[in-house]
Amino acid sequence: MTDATAGSIRPAIPFDRGPVWFASLALAIGTLAIWQLVDLRQAALFLIGSLLGLTLYHASFGFTGGWRRLVVEKRGHAMRAQMLMIGVAALAFIPLLTLGNPFGQPLAGATAPVGVSVLFGAALFGLGMQLGGGCGSGTLFTVGGGSARMLVTLAFFIVGALLGTAHLPFWLTQPSLPAISLGTSLGVPLALLVTVLGLGAVALITVLIERRAHGSLEAIKAPANRRWSRLLRGPWPLIGAGLALAGLNVLTLLVAGHPWSITYGFGLWGAKIAQAVGVPVAGWEFWTWPAQAEALRSSVLEDSTSVMDFGLILGAALAAGLAGKFAPKAALPFLSLLAAAIGGVLMGYGARLSFGCNIGALFSGIASGSVHGWLWFAAAFVGSFGGIALRPLFGLDGFKAK
Repeated sequence: MTDATAGSIRPAIPFDRGPVWFASLALAIGTLAIWQLVDLRQAALFLIGSLLGLTLYHASFGFTGGWRRLVVEKRGHAMRAQMLMIGVAALAFIPLLTLGNPFGQPLAGATAPVGVSVLFGAALFGLGMQLGGGCGSGTLFTVGGGSARMLVTLAFFIVGALLGTAHLPFWLTQPSLPAISLGTSLGVPLALLVTVLGLGAVALITVLIERRAHGSLEAIKAPANRRWSRLLRGPWPLIGAGLALAGLNVLTLLVAGHPWSITYGFGLWGAKIAQAVGVPVAGWEFWTWPAQAEALRSSVLEDSTSVMDFGLILGAALAAGLAGKFAPKAALPFLSLLAAAIGGVLMGYGARLSFGCNIGALFSGIASGSVHGWLWFAAAFVGSFGGIALRPLFGLDGFKAK
């Protein structure tokens, strides 16, 4: 072999065999177990969750970092990918939701009241995600990738979500408008036009900000991995991943009867853990409501959000193993862990008050034509400014990028 030939061959990236085998086996066993213990629909949702996790990990598709890059570095590629993702999902969601029962199963959008609860909760979430280092989906896929710090964020996310269930009845008494669906209020064509124009306006603003700061849009570097290697090991382009996530959310709507959500499962897990150690959560008003009482009595495997969350973690673990990046070593200083804990509590509490996170309220909410999704977006983005400003107190980068 000549020197030139040797130099043209890239060394193969090793798999992390342990995580790949574990995640693959867990996905196979989990699918069969859920199919037998619950039904085929739940098993399908578990697998859809795994595809979401694999996509999120391979593209590093997180809202937290994308928002911070726009604010700190004036780079908007990630934000534009997010807007495209939501817009593509909306093109399917809004018409489907007006059909009611198109495939023998009622379809319900991610709609919620528009009021103080959403405004305050989303602002808390935005602040918390910059301290915690991940949003709802970002926390799960990084946990799947082996991040010890994000395990702390997730644990306190669950605590915050449980606290939110205790206080939500109070917040629902605060000033609010009812849930507003653009598809119902304006009709499908106008609702689609308003939604796409709104998302396009956000994308255009990011373009103007980036060009003003840098003179041109950021050039996206070609990845080292090509073709099948890139498909298996990543990295995936943000635009392609956004389209895949939109498609998987549409599939979730058709299979589950509701769009993709994440944080309801956290509150349920917290309630079951609290109940197991003697906390009488069944008597809390939130858990006396019929649907919540039934969820608390039933197995978590019967909760569609929970099984998708479990699948997402395992899908991300599989992706991390395939990429040879499972459990990267990282220093865990006390202040960083403290920020993760505080951020997790704020996100959990804020998500419960605002009827979801960046997935359930922002992505699925706006795609469903819900006005509360737009309010959530605005309030969470403002809250993230506060989180970015507070990050240096915990030894993290803030408005001045390191």
